[in-house]
Amino acid sequence: MSHYLPVRPDWLASYTETAIDPDVAIVDSHHHVWDIPEWRYMFEDVLADMRAGHRVIASVFVQCYSMYRKDGPKELRCIGETEFANGVAAMSASGVYGDTRICDGIVGMANLTAGAEVERVLEAHVRAAGERFKGIRQITAYDDEPAIHNKKWGLAAGIAGDAGFRAGYRRLGRMGLSFDAYVFHTQLGELAGLARAEPETTLVLNHVGAPVGIGRFAGQREAVAKAWRAGIAELAACPNVFVKLGGMGMATVGFDFHQQAQPPSSDMLSAAWAPYMDYCIEKFGPGRCMFESNFPVDKGSCSYVVLWNAFKKIARRYTAAEQFQLFAGTAGAVYRLPSVAALSTTRVVAT
Repeated sequence: MSHYLPVRPDWLASYTETAIDPDVAIVDSHHHVWDIPEWRYMFEDVLADMRAGHRVIASVFVQCYSMYRKDGPKELRCIGETEFANGVAAMSASGVYGDTRICDGIVGMANLTAGAEVERVLEAHVRAAGERFKGIRQITAYDDEPAIHNKKWGLAAGIAGDAGFRAGYRRLGRMGLSFDAYVFHTQLGELAGLARAEPETTLVLNHVGAPVGIGRFAGQREAVAKAWRAGIAELAACPNVFVKLGGMGMATVGFDFHQQAQPPSSDMLSAAWAPYMDYCIEKFGPGRCMFESNFPVDKGSCSYVVLWNAFKKIARRYTAAEQFQLFAGTAGAVYRLPSVAALSTTRVVAT
């Protein structure tokens, strides 16, 4: 099966909701921008989603193999993606398109297995985007299950324990950069080992640790959840680890909302996702958790408005100060976003 669900505008339009609590300030801590065969999600598309009803004040772009340089040294071609994202950020920062600061933080790609040599690539990223450049994501999600194995990533088992990878990873902390980690739930213990070994590097777990629900994991949701909870608890014991709450609309999670005649409501999404998100919040605390859209990937399961409505319904059981952390504060602190620094909970959380 495809690693991504197709976005079907007509299907998404068949069910709509009005944004609830529209004054709540949101930092979308994880989204992409790309133009790939049969799938365009560029600045105007991001803008349309982020201005559809919710108050998104800023966002973080995360690597997606987009707009690499056509030529030049192979290890530096990924700099093209950062240049591209920085151009999107510059358009947004002009104010011509409203107050949302799209791509206010940029997380790029570098091959950390290059060890100490990766510093040259990291420096090039910083030159390309300046203070907007916040860190690296090198996808490390690996499993030999055919339903989730993605050959494009070129991975082998145990990459987080590779000596070269760890040497490159260490450079991130020394340069004040973070690491975004996309792994499957089967790898959470391995990731905790990396976090313990390198406490000076901030690690941001993507997509609540990606509990898999397809392939050999289909029909095993309780067993998967048990293993996932153990891994989340182990990671939460590492104070340098943060977690993004989202990514559960992906095909790999196996909720299959995309197979319904109509898109799911926010009530349906919050009911399905809350057990995972609440557990992360319980273990990490709101100050180490942040909501993410993972758009356009999760757009195969729901619209942007419905997704954030679901998050807001999940967050209602927390205090105003805790909601501020979940929606804006944690992302603003981890990614050092100036647009968030001046906010206060009294301005950004609905009562």
